[in-house]
Amino acid sequence: MSCRRDEIPGLSLEQKATLLALGSIAVDDPEAIRPFLTTATAGPGAGGTSLFLNAGGRRVRLSLNPDSPLLFVRDGETARVVRRDDGEIVAVCRLERPLCHCPRQAYLTIGERCIYSCRFCPVPRREGGVKTDEEVRDLVRTATESGELEAISITSGVIESPAEDERRIAGIVRMLASEFGLPIGVSIYPTPTSTGALFAAGAVEIKYNLETATPELFREACPDLSREEIETALLDAVRVFGRGRVASNILVGIGETDDELEALVASLTADGIIPVIRPVNPGPARTGGLTATRPDAARLLRLASMTKRHLDRHGLDPRQARTMCLPCTGCDLVPGIDL
Repeated sequence: MSCRRDEIPGLSLEQKATLLALGSIAVDDPEAIRPFLTTATAGPGAGGTSLFLNAGGRRVRLSLNPDSPLLFVRDGETARVVRRDDGEIVAVCRLERPLCHCPRQAYLTIGERCIYSCRFCPVPRREGGVKTDEEVRDLVRTATESGELEAISITSGVIESPAEDERRIAGIVRMLASEFGLPIGVSIYPTPTSTGALFAAGAVEIKYNLETATPELFREACPDLSREEIETALLDAVRVFGRGRVASNILVGIGETDDELEALVASLTADGIIPVIRPVNPGPARTGGLTATRPDAARLLRLASMTKRHLDRHGLDPRQARTMCLPCTGCDLVPGIDL
């Protein structure tokens, strides 16, 4: 089948949930779509190559995996996602070209290694580099040439210490804010002074990740980190950046119950923080000793609906976010955008 871009049918909420639940796709000829591929250098997906599909405004990111039950079939500007066992068409989309890591943003990982050892994350096992200021500037300049760049987002592993990373990232934010005049969001492991330093440097949004639904799971998943420090930093960030300008990633599928997750979502939204509910990648978590199961489509839909109720109750709208994960939507079902 072949159709023009304006004839591509929309990706339904249920279809996107199905794709996210599977999380990967097989591609017969990756070289043929090389300009559309991106390799993650931070977080649980570090080291993996992925592509972005979009239809009707809904976007989904799928990692490349030759053993995936899904197969990518390109036909002109159209991409069919089919089940390999019976050829059933799961979705019809178009490919989106990432600028730096994701479409329409320069999403940059400054340090591609980390001194900490969170069990769901492969970054500590990688020998990644550290981008210089000039490398960062060049990446953003190149992204501007597309005419599609809308925002800059910065993240980093902890290279030497949280304090040193804060100094480095604040300097980069200051440089980029001065030169490009685009909204900048930052996601790092916080220190007591991170929020003030990043706001003063020119960041407009912040994301400090609680990672898990409960303190008990956090102690198991992130034995080197302090959940209390992150919680304190999130509250401080709301005071400085404002309600709805602060977010926190929560991984789902590492043993939490829906009730435990809802209790956290209720607390965060009441405080003005937007939770980003993120399906876990089981591979890295298994190597760390956690029990990890990627949520199925029904659970993703249920949790997204629950999160939307709490966001609406407290007047928080992810559509107002300008940087990082919320406007991208590729890895999550985002309330207010997807549903």
